[in-house]
Amino acid sequence: MELTGRVVVLTGAAHGIGAAMARRFAAGGAAGVVVSDVDAEGAARVAGEITAAGGRAVAATADATSKKDLKALVATARAEFGPVDLFCANAGAAFGTGVHAADEQWAKSWEINVLQHVHAAQVVLPAMLARGEGYLLITASAAGLLGTPGDAPYSVTKHAAVGLAEWLAITYRPRGVRVSALCPLGVRTALLEPGIAAGHPAALAIAKAAPLLEPEDVAEAVVHGLGTEEFLILPHESVRESFARKAGAVEQWIDEMAVQGG
Repeated sequence: MELTGRVVVLTGAAHGIGAAMARRFAAGGAAGVVVSDVDAEGAARVAGEITAAGGRAVAATADATSKKDLKALVATARAEFGPVDLFCANAGAAFGTGVHAADEQWAKSWEINVLQHVHAAQVVLPAMLARGEGYLLITASAAGLLGTPGDAPYSVTKHAAVGLAEWLAITYRPRGVRVSALCPLGVRTALLEPGIAAGHPAALAIAKAAPLLEPEDVAEAVVHGLGTEEFLILPHESVRESFARKAGAVEQWIDEMAVQGG
């Protein structure tokens, strides 16, 4: 998919990777970008930066776990710019807890890291299938391919997000709808940096695995991945090698990860 002339909707776009993607898509010639987040002020700031730079964007306050809100985002995009070509389900959550995480943390992880993507697909697929084209980008994580010690809800739900993206790709690619799973390792965002500062095992393991990227680096990788329509978009190239190594020697991989988690 080329970005020029495309209409894009992003969730979780007030900060970090989402904000960087919104800016990059607009700079790449998108016909319009809907910047959504629960942080209304942050979304408005990013949309304002885009318009100030000559792009076309609107901000929207939305809860990415609400199907009603997601439908409203698609309606906003259609009214402002036209049918949605690319929907980026990007909002995410991490709590840094193990299997004994509070029920509320498990529930919130499923709502944001998995059901957000289910609802997004339910909302955008009918129109995309009717047109015979469209793109759904699911922000997952390298944790969804490799696992991560110290954070059970995050690791489990990111695996589920990758699994959902794979199912969607298998099911709808023959009908013209493309799906990609974005799976970065460490990115310098507010989701990761507090954990590193606190010495949390999951955050430290991610930081040790590969150099931290800037959100803008991830946005560039996304643009490349969309252009080649790759299923797995891996901003850290080492993830591809690690994923292959894990598949070839699972027992050894678990032992190595267990040492990191210790």
